[in-house]
Amino acid sequence: MTNPKVKQKSYAKIQEIGCEQLNLFYLALSFFTRIPVPKSMRYSAAQLNKANRYFSLVGLLLASILAVCYWLTSQVLPMSVSVLITMAFSLLLTGAFHEDGLADMADGIGGAFDVEKRLAIMKDSRIGTYGSAALIFALALKFSLLFSLAEQGTFVFISALFLGASLSRALSSSLISSLPYVSDPSDSKSKPLAQSQSKQELLIVVIIGVLPLLLFSPLVALSCLLVLSIFRQYFSRWLLAKIGGFTGDCLGAAQQISELLIYMVVVAFLST
Repeated sequence: MTNPKVKQKSYAKIQEIGCEQLNLFYLALSFFTRIPVPKSMRYSAAQLNKANRYFSLVGLLLASILAVCYWLTSQVLPMSVSVLITMAFSLLLTGAFHEDGLADMADGIGGAFDVEKRLAIMKDSRIGTYGSAALIFALALKFSLLFSLAEQGTFVFISALFLGASLSRALSSSLISSLPYVSDPSDSKSKPLAQSQSKQELLIVVIIGVLPLLLFSPLVALSCLLVLSIFRQYFSRWLLAKIGGFTGDCLGAAQQISELLIYMVVVAFLST
């Protein structure tokens, strides 16, 4: 017969682990979105590093909200308007967090020739020509791709939303494990950044990130993984050559670019 004290301790331990993981999820949610989290959430640099395991899970939550937004608006509005509203709602939910990273990276790397100057430009809150061009192009391309997906049906559109939101964040997060962090967080204009990643955390964020691939055919799934693997390899080399590692802005840019690549692959297969 099980000792009641041992059973009580085991239950308390499980409850403690559950509370810890929930706190890590809240940290990831507060890092990536404007969605309110409990005031009881605990923060530390070590906990933020552990929270990166749930970055792709946050993507799934965002996709769920956006899917509801698209479905509701598409009942009463034209498809193109529904897609635009869904995109706008996405920007509101995340505070344009990733788009800001893309614009800052484009300004920094495009507007200077030495590493220190590039990093300084990235930390500047103002947006320049390179950033504006990159942002306009990315948003226009995203609308075109999402509209093409919406034309294929609501299920295809929502499935692509889930895949783009989760897998792109998994790829972005995975860069933490393979590149050095090259910016001092105390000087950053943005939120503090996870700067390290264990193998366990990498495995968790990748497993969650690839789950929506089950909604697609094996050929589409393998093509997405191949395209993203190639992108990750060359993007990592490019960052090392340009600034010697990654910053938070680079992770935001990686998320945006990989999300667009995912939509491109899905659209390419549906168009043939």
